[in-house]
Amino acid sequence: MLAHFEKLIKKAYPAFNSRDIDTALSTFHSDVQWSKAFEGGYVTGHEAIRSYWTRQWSEINPTVEPIRFNQRLNGTFEVTVHQIVKDLQGNVIFDGEVKHIYTLEDNLLRRMDIETE
Repeated sequence: MLAHFEKLIKKAYPAFNSRDIDTALSTFHSDVQWSKAFEGGYVTGHEAIRSYWTRQWSEINPTVEPIRFNQRLNGTFEVTVHQIVKDLQGNVIFDGEVKHIYTLEDNLLRRMDIETE
């Protein structure tokens, strides 16, 4: 199952970084819950994520690169990512590692939470 998770992530993250929303969404469950990292709370469903990302990219320029994968004892999946967030002028707002924690349902990404250390 970890290999399948890695395959989803390796499709979703490059799509996110290139702003290819449809490809990223193809890895998500239709009722996905997605953490609104810099606002708090969640958005649910493909159209809500599309709207959130479109608005987010009009305010900041994030890129996220997966570094490490792990399956946790509780059945969730963890990906440690190197995240760089810049403002629209190219100034770095954040450059560091965070953990994205996922649950899967129907072999798709169902929920994403963020952990900072």
